[in-house]
Amino acid sequence: MKMPTIKNCPGTLAEGYSTYSRTALKRVFEGKKVSHVLPYAAPNSDEETDKLFVDNRKRLSISGVQEKFSVLLDKNKLRLIKEGEQGTYILKPIPGARKNPDQMPANEHVTMQIARQVFGIETAENAMIFFENGAPAYITKRFDVRDDKTKWAQEDFATLAGLTPQTHGDNYKYEGNYLYLFHLLQKYVPAYQVEAPKLFRLILFNYLMSNGDAHYKNFSLIETSFGDFKLSPAYDLLNSRMHIDDRDFALSEGLLPSTDAKGKVHEQFIILGKKAGIPKNQIDKTIALLTSKEEEVKQRIQNSYLSERFKRNYEQAYLTRLNKLTRL
Repeated sequence: MKMPTIKNCPGTLAEGYSTYSRTALKRVFEGKKVSHVLPYAAPNSDEETDKLFVDNRKRLSISGVQEKFSVLLDKNKLRLIKEGEQGTYILKPIPGARKNPDQMPANEHVTMQIARQVFGIETAENAMIFFENGAPAYITKRFDVRDDKTKWAQEDFATLAGLTPQTHGDNYKYEGNYLYLFHLLQKYVPAYQVEAPKLFRLILFNYLMSNGDAHYKNFSLIETSFGDFKLSPAYDLLNSRMHIDDRDFALSEGLLPSTDAKGKVHEQFIILGKKAGIPKNQIDKTIALLTSKEEEVKQRIQNSYLSERFKRNYEQAYLTRLNKLTRL
């Protein structure tokens, strides 16, 4: 695998950059001049480097199937953490399983950038980055680590719901429906009226971008400086259809309990918003926003680090879902 030619910022996807733009450096890397090339060979490609990755993996407590590594910024260089250090970034290289694994870093990156840039969804800061042999990886800044390296309290919705493999089996994080997320949000978040529309927009975005893996553990609450909780920045957003054969919605019942799941998907989203107590004008405004930025979405896809074939696949999947949402 050779190093790709960099024509767009590997952070923001802005055109005309051969490395990270100033905006990307400021958002993701504290304004430091960080290289888009890591000082490591890709995992499973070099015996000496592999020992570092194996050792590093033991120090990361974040769950999930995809291989992840803990990284920190040392002056203006990124490196794997050592024992006793707190990582401030999560590095996700090409995974070893699933379909089209080499496209996964670029898929997650462009989806996260569309969420933030086009639809104003708060996301974890992120960028594309490359190993010495040109293999791509996705890097994201941890939002649960404070400046003094202590951690903000964070709870995912599976924990809030009391869902575990022991109590609900292997598919525990896929149980139920999305309306229940709002019940949990109302129970644990004082500023529910502020946070509920954000959750609604995120669920709608996941549908629009064919993310059929938006399960309970991919939503969470984060502690605020006031000691209460709010919806955390979005993370793990991608077009999952490119990698797994999944359904429209990750949760087993879909958007709503079966008694309420009537009509086309557009109508179901309206019912979801109403059941969640979101004012009708806010529901309409959110749906209008998510269905009105077609050219901006397509531009980010074209500027992404997906291969040409998968740019076409991604765009087609997006247009199909957009059509379903706008077909009344």
